Amino acid sequence: MDQWLRQACDELAQSSGVPTERLELGDEDVATLLELARVAAHESGERTNAPLLCYLVGRAQNGASLDELAEAVRRSTS
Repeated sequence: MDQWLRQACDELAQSSGVPTERLELGDEDVATLLELARVAAHESGERTNAPLLCYLVGRAQNGASLDELAEAVRRSTS
């Protein structure tokens, strides 16, 4: 993560009481989220859907892995 994102991660962890490690993004996570943002923007024709979809994916992660959620999004756009 770059410095800006690291600081945001630390602040989010502190504000939410979630351990920082749980919020860290690995290279595969970053690639998956950026791909989902691309799909949301291009498939819907609305760039604003990209961050909103990523937010929904984050909220849904209590019940499924990022890979499972990404696959669900891919199915919804095919």
